[in-house]
Amino acid sequence: MQEPGVEVFGQLTEAQLRNTLDPAKGLFIAESPKVIRVALDAGYEPLSLLCEERHITGDAADIIARCPQQMPVYTGSRELLASLTGYTLTRGVLCAMRRRQPRPLAEVCRGARRLVVIDGVVDTTNIGAIFRSAAALGIDGVLLTRSSCDPLNRRAVRVSMGSVFLVPWTWLNGYDDLRQMGFKTVAMALTDQSIPLDSPLLKQEPQLAIIMGTEGDGLPQETIAHADYVVRIPMAHGVDSLNVAAASAVAFWELSTYQMRTRFSGA
Repeated sequence: MQEPGVEVFGQLTEAQLRNTLDPAKGLFIAESPKVIRVALDAGYEPLSLLCEERHITGDAADIIARCPQQMPVYTGSRELLASLTGYTLTRGVLCAMRRRQPRPLAEVCRGARRLVVIDGVVDTTNIGAIFRSAAALGIDGVLLTRSSCDPLNRRAVRVSMGSVFLVPWTWLNGYDDLRQMGFKTVAMALTDQSIPLDSPLLKQEPQLAIIMGTEGDGLPQETIAHADYVVRIPMAHGVDSLNVAAASAVAFWELSTYQMRTRFSGA
């Protein structure tokens, strides 16, 4: 398939899609009808669609109806699309969409009580899972250090089931910016000074930024040393740590204001 414009689905790398030299022209790929619908609902601009022939009048019909009439729609057999993209489409539909400029940090933090900071996590599956837990468990915003994976990576978007479009996020240049906005930082790490996740001290804080690092190297020592709190998840059977995605879900449930609201409402 040599149709001009179809290269975004198989020939361009993630870095090329981001187009860091001209971010205003950056793209990302949303995969599966459900994820594409979430992106459209969030106001992202569709640029082109690639789908199996059977989905034109099936799973992709409503998506096509929501897109501009002049927008290219590329189609072919399952085998042809797999040869083009290099993988078998999970739900048979891909959509190239326009990136947005990153939100200002102040906008993401405004009115927030619980944030998560993703520090140096590069695994796309973990990024997507953290976003999904953040959306489900009442986290108000997501901040990422520049050493972390792009949340609009195709796999991260798919694993998040579109949650990257539901929770405000942006890049974080330094922790001092958070402190100036009134946030106390919570480094999730195992040290001699770590306090339990269910400590009443944490529940009393009006604004918390929960810092999650990789399960391999963990958080940088400098980040741990300068955190307001260093926190551990109590564990049994001699297990010392969880995958960062699992740990984030536990931390979000325990520390987010969502838990308190549901308890008091009787939900």
